[in-house]
Amino acid sequence: MFGRGEGRVDYAIEMLNITKEFPGIKANDNITLQVKEGEIHALLGENGAGKSTLMSILFGLYQPDEGKIKIHGKEVLINDPNDANKYKIGMVHQHFKLVHNFTVLENIILGIEETGLFGKLKNSEARKKVMDLSQRYHLNVDPDAKIEDITVGMQQRVEILKMLFRDNEILIFDEPTAVLTPQEIDELMHIMKELISEGKSIIFITHKLNEIKAVADRCTIIRKGRYVDTVNVADVSKDVLSEKMVGHKVNFIVDKDEAKPTDTVLKVDGLTYQPKGANKPLLNNVSFEVKKGEIVCIAGIDGNGQSELVYNISGIEKPTAGHVYLNGQDITTTSIRERNDSGMAVIPEDRHKHGLVLDYSVAENMILKSYYKPEFEKHGFIDFDAMNAYSDKLIEQYDVRSGEGSKSIARGMSGGNQQKAIVAREIESDSDLLIAVQPTRGLDVGAIEFIHKQIVKHRDSEHAVLLVSLELDEVITVSDRILVMYEGEIVADVNPKDIDVKELGLYMAGSKRGIGYEK
Repeated sequence: MFGRGEGRVDYAIEMLNITKEFPGIKANDNITLQVKEGEIHALLGENGAGKSTLMSILFGLYQPDEGKIKIHGKEVLINDPNDANKYKIGMVHQHFKLVHNFTVLENIILGIEETGLFGKLKNSEARKKVMDLSQRYHLNVDPDAKIEDITVGMQQRVEILKMLFRDNEILIFDEPTAVLTPQEIDELMHIMKELISEGKSIIFITHKLNEIKAVADRCTIIRKGRYVDTVNVADVSKDVLSEKMVGHKVNFIVDKDEAKPTDTVLKVDGLTYQPKGANKPLLNNVSFEVKKGEIVCIAGIDGNGQSELVYNISGIEKPTAGHVYLNGQDITTTSIRERNDSGMAVIPEDRHKHGLVLDYSVAENMILKSYYKPEFEKHGFIDFDAMNAYSDKLIEQYDVRSGEGSKSIARGMSGGNQQKAIVAREIESDSDLLIAVQPTRGLDVGAIEFIHKQIVKHRDSEHAVLLVSLELDEVITVSDRILVMYEGEIVADVNPKDIDVKELGLYMAGSKRGIGYEK
């Protein structure tokens, strides 16, 4: 390792005066980041502030236009991820870089495999090292499981093991909690603290102020590609951090009037879903209603049937038994387009799989569900002027940031801005029923405040909202009624005013059932 001077701060990483420009946008504008050895250093900023770009430069995915990088005081050039690995830098990306039809072990050793006679892979030593690391850091992964068969939280553990397997000393976590359940987040925080106790240094990119307060030593804030400040986390409040991040005060309380529910918009009656090969139903006799003028939230620990419920209501899957009614009409067997045209909008759980066509422009994605309607179609062709004008309006209204506005390709946008584009499209469709699954996932506090206001406004415009969320604060503050799911069944129907997070947790864990839901 590089030599260290006496009587000065030992920095594991120094990124000095980094500038990086893309067509139409200066992603990093003279940013300096200094990470001490053995600390968790948070990097905080709004969606599209330039955090991931800065880390991609450190990991060798991009080259800076200006500025320099020092590791332990010595200037280095990082031309690609192999150089980053050489300097013991590892990265868990916001969207995991895993091969889905490979096993856990194959993903971990990919690129540094040992081969024996006739090029045959020698996996026994690698397997032992993976198992040892998994045990030491309580990661509990199965080396023979295929990536496509394990949960998102487990996939993230594989990414962490990839770094540890390569003996990385400087670990970059890019939005690591955006797709995790609260329990998985707690486990990750514990793992991060353990890694620090072993002498590693961590750069932790997040929007979640609670997490920064829980684990970070220092925090560097950037806004619109520029450096704002570096603070000791223990010395500042969440309010100060949020104001530095977005440039104005943020209201953490959802401001809404009492719900005034009227007619039933969505009726789910006896919905049961048991896919082929499953030993038991993933949804079991689920019944509930959502009315105009109310926000009903489905709460539960991830994997208790919430995804399957949304898939069956929205038409991705077909139920084994039961019915779905929209405005009194049986839509159980209708197509997704027919459901959209009947007044259903969906902010999906997986923005890449079900929310966007990643290689389409932002404008094309904004009219994905309405390109065939008269306002965007002229003599059988898309009216591009109308499409672009509509897209420009939504981009401005929802602050969707990208280099080239409506022309930007969705794949090149930050995860948070991809999410804002989907939210804009679905809410602005003015549908009778809005199904919002994790609508604020990966968004900064300013964007969360704005999206919550839009959801409440949708409710107040005589529409129905079905919210599915893993964020307990969101569940309690945004919803008018909470339905708790446990093992594919509704186990409680409660008013958020009559319940606290602790009691809600008991329902979610299956330790308690609501009146009328006893077995």
